[in-house]
Amino acid sequence: MHYELFISFRYLRAKRREIFISLITTISTLGVLIGVMVLNVTLAIMTGFEEDLRSRILGFNPHILLSSLNGPLDAYEQVAEQVRQVPGIAAAAPFLYGQVMVSSPRGVSGVVVRGVEPALASAVVNIADHIKEGSLARLGQKQLVHLGNGTGQRSVELAGIVIGEELADQLGLLIGDPITLISPLGGTPGPLGMAPRLKRFVVVGLFDSGMVEYDSGLLYMALQDAQQFFKLDRQVSGLEIRLQEVYNAQPIARQIEELLGFPYKARDWTEINRNLFAALSLEKFVYSIVILLIVLVAAFNIVATLIMVVMEKRKDIALLKSMGASDAAIGRIFIYKGLVIGLIGTFLGTLSGFILCWLLQRYEFIELPADVWYVSTVPIKMSVHNFLIVGLASVAICLGATIYPARQAARLAPVEVIRYE
Repeated sequence: MHYELFISFRYLRAKRREIFISLITTISTLGVLIGVMVLNVTLAIMTGFEEDLRSRILGFNPHILLSSLNGPLDAYEQVAEQVRQVPGIAAAAPFLYGQVMVSSPRGVSGVVVRGVEPALASAVVNIADHIKEGSLARLGQKQLVHLGNGTGQRSVELAGIVIGEELADQLGLLIGDPITLISPLGGTPGPLGMAPRLKRFVVVGLFDSGMVEYDSGLLYMALQDAQQFFKLDRQVSGLEIRLQEVYNAQPIARQIEELLGFPYKARDWTEINRNLFAALSLEKFVYSIVILLIVLVAAFNIVATLIMVVMEKRKDIALLKSMGASDAAIGRIFIYKGLVIGLIGTFLGTLSGFILCWLLQRYEFIELPADVWYVSTVPIKMSVHNFLIVGLASVAICLGATIYPARQAARLAPVEVIRYE
C-alpha cells in the first residue's frame, strides 16, 4: 500500500480530541448515502412508470400507423400485401377512424370509432386480452334486440360493437343493450339543412385497457359496419402494423415509406407519443438534478471535513514534507481521504437503494389510489445503467470536493509551521 493511502486511512480513524471531525466525516458519508439511495429509488420509480405506460400504450395501439396524405386509402389490400413483405413486420390490418356521439337513455358522450376487421383485430392489437365481458368474436355480427316496451315492443337485428367499461358506466350500458351513434358526416338533407346520421348498434363486449382515456373515449366496430356508417365504400383510414421487435419501429417506418413512396406516411409509436415520453424524460431528468443536490450538500461537508483535517494535521504535513514528501504526495493523502468517504457513501447508498427497490417490487407495500393513477402500486424498474450513472456521478462530485482542501495542504510551507508551532 502506498504511504499516502495508508496515512489517509489513519486520518479516517479520529483520536479522542478529534471526535468532532469524526462526526462531520460520518455526517458526510451519510449525506452521500442518502442522496445516492434516494436518487436510485426515484429513477427506478420513474423508469417503472415510463415502462408501464409504454407497455399499456403498445398493448392497445399498433406499432406503426400507415396513412395517405391524399386522404382515405382505396386499394388497401394491395398495399397491405406489400407492407407484409417488409422484414420485421408481424402483421398488418386496415383500420378506419371516425368521431361520433354515442347516446343512451342515461346520457351522451363523444368517442372515437375504430373500425377493424374482426378476423385481424387481435393480430395487430391484442384486443381479446382486454375483453372483460362479452366476446370479440361477436363484433359486427347481427344480434336480435328487443326495443320499446309494452305494446310498442319490436325486435330488430343490430350489428355488434365493443366499448370500454368506463364508457359503459357513464352511459349505464350492459351487454346486449342498444346504443345510438350520431355523426354529422354522411347525413341526409332535411328542412333545416343536413340532418346528422343516426344508427343503432348493440353492445356485445366491454374492454378494459387500464387507461381511462381509452376506456371512456374509444369504441370498436367491424370495418364493414364503419364503412357503411361513414359512407366510405371500400375506403379505409390506413393500415395498422405490428412489428416483431417494437424498438425497430423507426427504421422500419422509414423503410415502408421508401417502398411505397409518396403520398404514404408511416408514423411509428415513438413519433405518435413523442410529447408524452418527452415529458416523462424531462420529469426524470429534473428529479435527478434536484435529488443530486443532496449529494452536492454532502460534498460540501466533505470539503469542510478535509479543511478541518488539514488545519489539525499541520504538524504532520510539515513533518512529512521535511522528510521528503512532495506537494503532490501530500495532496493525494487528502484526495484519498475524501474519495474513501465518497466511495463508502456511494456503495452503501447503492446497496440501500437496491434493497429498497427490491422490497417495493417484491411486496408492493405502497398502494396508489385507483381513481387517480392507472396502477394500484408503485411500479419499479431497476436498471444497471441507472445505478452505474448515479454511482459514477456521486464519486465524481466527491472527488471534485477534495481538490481545494488537497491543494491547500500541498501548498503548506513546513518552515511556517515550524516557526509558529
